[in-house]
Amino acid sequence: MDEPAAQLQQTVLYELHQSLGARIVPFAGYQMPLNYSPGIIKEHRHTRTSASLFDVSHMGQIRIYGPGAIETLESLMPIDLSTMKPGQQRYNFLTNNNGGIVDDLMISRLADHWQLIVNAANKMKDLELITTACGPRTTVDYQHDAALIALQGPAASTILSRHSTETASLPFMHQGPFTIGGIPCLISRSGYTGEDGFEISVSNSHAITLAESLLAHPEVEAAGLGCRDSLRLEAGLCLHGNDINEQTTPLEANLLWAISPDRRADGKRAGNFPGDVRILEEMRNPPAQCRVGLRPDGKIPVRPPAALFSEAGVESGLVTSGSFGPSVEGPIAMGYVNRALSAPGTPHHTTVRGQPITLTVVELPFVAHNYHRRR
Repeated sequence: MDEPAAQLQQTVLYELHQSLGARIVPFAGYQMPLNYSPGIIKEHRHTRTSASLFDVSHMGQIRIYGPGAIETLESLMPIDLSTMKPGQQRYNFLTNNNGGIVDDLMISRLADHWQLIVNAANKMKDLELITTACGPRTTVDYQHDAALIALQGPAASTILSRHSTETASLPFMHQGPFTIGGIPCLISRSGYTGEDGFEISVSNSHAITLAESLLAHPEVEAAGLGCRDSLRLEAGLCLHGNDINEQTTPLEANLLWAISPDRRADGKRAGNFPGDVRILEEMRNPPAQCRVGLRPDGKIPVRPPAALFSEAGVESGLVTSGSFGPSVEGPIAMGYVNRALSAPGTPHHTTVRGQPITLTVVELPFVAHNYHRRR
């Protein structure tokens, strides 16, 4: 059930969304733009071909300071932070004692602290978890006064470089301080659309000015949560609460690549993070289920939590994300299936409104990533 509007928070860009005619919906405790007048499909396609501006200020920004920061963070995540240089950013996750994913996040090393970008629905839980783990040599600072704006799409670098030429040379998955139109910002070359782009952390007092200056470029359009979801699904990226949760392990989610080699079963510093016993065992003996991409036949999207069945009629899995993929011009989905039935080309079956539908396992992503790589 949707939360009453009176209980929902507003980001600092809320009035800008209203002025642009956004359709506002409740999401993770906030009033957020689902889409604008062009509609989700047009916003999606515009992001793939030009550049779109997203308000992601509902997400949490947490800074960790002090000589005990690495020890604290490595006690909560299967990551090796000692190899990260200032300016580098990585994807990782907090795990629980059963090996489940409490939250997935982005972590950056800066000159004098570490920065985490965490999911909106989990940010207070994450903050408490990190604060509890801190010793006397570590300080945690939640950034209440910072907004987060994402500029995504193949034209994003060209547009941002008009304000700061230095941003064009920022490598993928790196972060640093920049000035945009006299406004100090912390910018990472990252995002969750599969496209090249940037996430810009800026003080609340300058957020609207910055957003309006970027929207003033004819190539840039505002985009909402609707196309953000279809873009990340086409890119094969997980949504916490749908595709991963506290009952899902990284190995089930096919996220082994995010676990640092030294923290793996055969690594120099194996384990010593929550749920390590189960996660290390699953590295040796893969779990019974795994996350896969699925292409439904026909034109009807298959949405969660649709149950999947094998050719023999035995329940074989579950759809966790499903939508129409504008870039592939057809329905797409992700879900979990029995590992024995996870090879590309394997059919699964479900029913949508009484109509039988076959879904075929396919390789992820559905659309090739277009991240900026060094040449």
